[in-house]
Amino acid sequence: MAGTAGRTFAERRNFIPVKSENLQDQSVRVDVWTWATRLFKTRDLSAAACKKEQILVNGQRCRASRHIRVGDRLEVRRGLLTRTLEVKALLSKRVGAAVVEDYLIDHTPREVYEAAEEAFKQAREATPRRASGSGRPTKRERRNLEEIMEEAVEEKEQYESFVKSFTRRS
Repeated sequence: MAGTAGRTFAERRNFIPVKSENLQDQSVRVDVWTWATRLFKTRDLSAAACKKEQILVNGQRCRASRHIRVGDRLEVRRGLLTRTLEVKALLSKRVGAAVVEDYLIDHTPREVYEAAEEAFKQAREATPRRASGSGRPTKRERRNLEEIMEEAVEEKEQYESFVKSFTRRS
């Protein structure tokens, strides 16, 4: 393999964070990088987002296997929020939330975050809330309902027998 001299197996396979002077020839898969920078909870979710065109690399849709380099811009759509990110450094192992800022630059305007938060609040308020006590009936309420239903069934049977008797006489 050309260009692999001096690199360990793990470095060649991108299993460790890549930080070196010569980043022109190095790249990482989109799904791996978005998972490693905690944009998605699992790598499978990241790959699915690529398939659904929720991740754009440099304004173009991409597959999960697309390799990204330092300086590439990503647009990641998660629900109502579309984040614009720039790849600051490459990595392929998941890192802690406190370290994520070392690997990406967030170019998303503050207004976009505020608009998404406002839309989320409106959606939450628009969903109907169940009034307390209107859910599953208690044992007492269930017994009362059964009693009422039995009375209704008895009345219906009495009515039907009355109608039959009335129609027989005619």
